[in-house]
Amino acid sequence: MIPADRITDILRCDFSQSTKDESPGGNTKRWVFLAISTSLGFLLKLSLKACQEVHREVHMSRRLILASGSEIRRTLLRNAGVEIDVVPARVDEAALRDAMIEDGAPPRDIADALAEMKATKVGAKEPDALVLGCDQILSFEKSILSKPQTKQDALAQLRDMRGKSHQLLSAAVIVEEARPVWRHVGVVRLMMRDASDAYLQEYVDRNWDRIRHSVGAYKLEEEGVRLFTQIQGDYFTVLGLPLLELLGYLGLRGVLKT
Repeated sequence: MIPADRITDILRCDFSQSTKDESPGGNTKRWVFLAISTSLGFLLKLSLKACQEVHREVHMSRRLILASGSEIRRTLLRNAGVEIDVVPARVDEAALRDAMIEDGAPPRDIADALAEMKATKVGAKEPDALVLGCDQILSFEKSILSKPQTKQDALAQLRDMRGKSHQLLSAAVIVEEARPVWRHVGVVRLMMRDASDAYLQEYVDRNWDRIRHSVGAYKLEEEGVRLFTQIQGDYFTVLGLPLLELLGYLGLRGVLKT
């Protein structure tokens, strides 16, 4: 592309050559033309600057930040070829969750609100990025289970859920310029087998370090899969991220090639 300054110079040069031997009236025409060519050069500069600004804004908006310290979510995204920065959100999840439970909010709304809170927290400091917040809720018999604090908590949860079904709700919210622009809540129904007390105790003892940060005290991608007889829903949602829906949105936004 020829720079705007160069176009103006060319126009001036060509015109000065063509009007060299003109009558005195040609001087007026020459100055009029120079004024027009100068204006054209100025407009071309403005147009080029505007294009550069648009390119800069689009490029910056395509940066994706994961507002979570979850290793599995980070792994899922990177395995899918999504470039991300990780900035865990520092929020009081328990306070919001407990308040919404007390108000009688449904599990879907709680998961969605927690995901939005995380994305908004990080998004306030990263206005030029797409910030992804996530959360997962386990709904069992009209109650919401939290991550186990001790081995005894984990064992008690597994004993209560064995032989019964529960739901996992994985929410994801993307915030851009301090406002949500996309959200999705995936739901999976899981049927747990009627495992013996002895097996559950052994399971918790063997896997405590890996399940202590998992809602429901199990990891489906590991030995936890042996606890179930049936799973209805998306596997990625079980892992804590509605990945397929997220990838679809990122493709529409141009963050990912499609």
